[in-house]
Amino acid sequence: MKIVESIRLAMKALAANKLRAALTMLGIIIGVGAVITLMSVGEGVQAYITEQFQSIGTNLFF
Repeated sequence: MKIVESIRLAMKALAANKLRAALTMLGIIIGVGAVITLMSVGEGVQAYITEQFQSIGTNLFF
């Protein structure tokens, strides 16, 4: 099967199932956005904690 035929077949399938295609794309968009958001929050928390530990200083006894 040639690439052009594959693309044509995929477009026909998307046109036949518009709601399914839209919901699938929405799910992928939400999933990618959630992963990016969680990674950003994690890095921010890590930077904040590192900053707090550095502000304590090294001359404290425990």
